[in-house]
Amino acid sequence: HSSSCIFFSHHVTCTALDHVMRELIETERIYVDELLSVLLGYRAEMDNPVLSGLLPPILRSKRDLLFGNMPEIYNFHSRVFLQDLEGCLEAPETVGACFLERKENFQMYEWYCQNKPRSEALWRQFSDCAFFHECQTKLEHKLGLDSYLLKPVQRLTKYQLLLKELLKYSPDCEGTSELQGALTAMLDLLKSVNDSMHQISITGYEGDICALGRVLMQGSFSVWISHKRGPTRMKELARFKPMQRHFFLYEKALLLCKRREEHGEGNNKTPSYSFKHCLKMTAVGITENVKGDVKKFEVWYSGREEVYVVQVRCLRTVGGDIWLIFRFE
Repeated sequence: HSSSCIFFSHHVTCTALDHVMRELIETERIYVDELLSVLLGYRAEMDNPVLSGLLPPILRSKRDLLFGNMPEIYNFHSRVFLQDLEGCLEAPETVGACFLERKENFQMYEWYCQNKPRSEALWRQFSDCAFFHECQTKLEHKLGLDSYLLKPVQRLTKYQLLLKELLKYSPDCEGTSELQGALTAMLDLLKSVNDSMHQISITGYEGDICALGRVLMQGSFSVWISHKRGPTRMKELARFKPMQRHFFLYEKALLLCKRREEHGEGNNKTPSYSFKHCLKMTAVGITENVKGDVKKFEVWYSGREEVYVVQVRCLRTVGGDIWLIFRFE
């Protein structure tokens, strides 16, 4: 009786595993087709003389800004990764190793998301352009181009969900450790992408935000500010109520922003961040444990010309992570 139960359980697990594998491969094919439709139906059509009258000249010269490195992403998935996954259909235990083997290739998504603020700004400027409406009609797409430009980010989210499902149906099996490694790598990438996506909502920064490098971390903090010189000189500021600031830590700078109310409706609500201050990392220093408080640290700028006392809510939160990055950079 017990052996028949084990056989039945194993059969159910294998069937579920097979189902998830087929979903992974089928959605990969759809993803590749969707990317191709955008590249042929929008990007390539910018060279179509028939549509030239509908396309503002400035938009033609900024196609790389609008589509980012989507051609590179398409080439990787259509020529390499789809075939990799199809080869795993009969050997699902190898899918984790497949993801890990291509881990470096997935870094191209970071560049795609880093470019997203400029792409979004360009789309908002020209979204009502007749060219886009004509392309969408010819493609018979129900959604506009902006929805398809989000597909790469959505695909990363889908990968981690499917990897979790594969792990659930692969307990103590061959390839489980590789699956776990693949999931961890994808979650790390998603976090990095999420941090980059938040910067889309920064308003008031007049420079090229992409020139600041990759977003290493972002999060909200309580902040006290003191200035040694100038009209805003205050020494014992710690006794006053702190300000709430959202930090964006880049490779080359730290941006301090004020989080605004969320805009939009339902699930489409997104916060915005008003730019307040930029600290170049070459002139930033840090002091740990302000007055023995492990949840507070000082960020000082330009030889302590400006001093920011920053408090994290918990050392295990995003704030604590930023503190660690400052500490070990």
